[in-house]
Amino acid sequence: MFQTIFVNPLFNALVYLYNTVAFGDFGLAVIFLTLLIRFVLYPFFYKGVRNQMLLQRIQPEIKRVQEDHKDNKEKQAQALMELYKKHDVNPFSSILLLFIQLPVLIALYRVFLEGFSPEMLSRLYSFVSAPDVLHTTFLGLIDLKEKSIFIVGLAAIIQYIQGYQTLPKIEKGKELSSAEKISKQMVLFSPILTVVILANFPSAVGLYWLVTGIFSVVQQYYVNKSIKI
Repeated sequence: MFQTIFVNPLFNALVYLYNTVAFGDFGLAVIFLTLLIRFVLYPFFYKGVRNQMLLQRIQPEIKRVQEDHKDNKEKQAQALMELYKKHDVNPFSSILLLFIQLPVLIALYRVFLEGFSPEMLSRLYSFVSAPDVLHTTFLGLIDLKEKSIFIVGLAAIIQYIQGYQTLPKIEKGKELSSAEKISKQMVLFSPILTVVILANFPSAVGLYWLVTGIFSVVQQYYVNKSIKI
């Protein structure tokens, strides 16, 4: 069922893009597929990013509620839910976003790992033609079947920029809360984790990760400007 719902549609979309708008460039096909996925899932990503930013901006109010009701957990939970409702925030949206992304990431990994094998080509839809010749390079420079430290490095840099964008503004001399300290540590940890993960995968996965990161940076910029409390 996973193969039918996720892997086959993504593989067919990749082949179709490779045959048409990508002009036989596998890297461009990966980029176009990434953008297609992001546009389809844009409402979920936007809502998740928006919720994350709103949660950061109302942290002082959250701390005040927790302090006011520290001896009554039931009232504290009720007051927090009222605060979330007031600002139209869903504290569980990041978990929902993760569940939405995971199947897509796993399916893409299988598509890129198995490549254009005879078994995969047999899963093409009737209206999608198998390519006569497959060039797995990006702009004739990087073989996306192999590992690429260049793409991994770029993906890590973009990951850092994306994480830095999500940090709340902190006044100089102000003591950081435990949540703020964790956020700062995650900004540094995420690029390291990106390198560790992508270093073992074909660079097609890294290219997907890189384009997704660039899309997220642009999206985060506009979300940051649009949120007013």
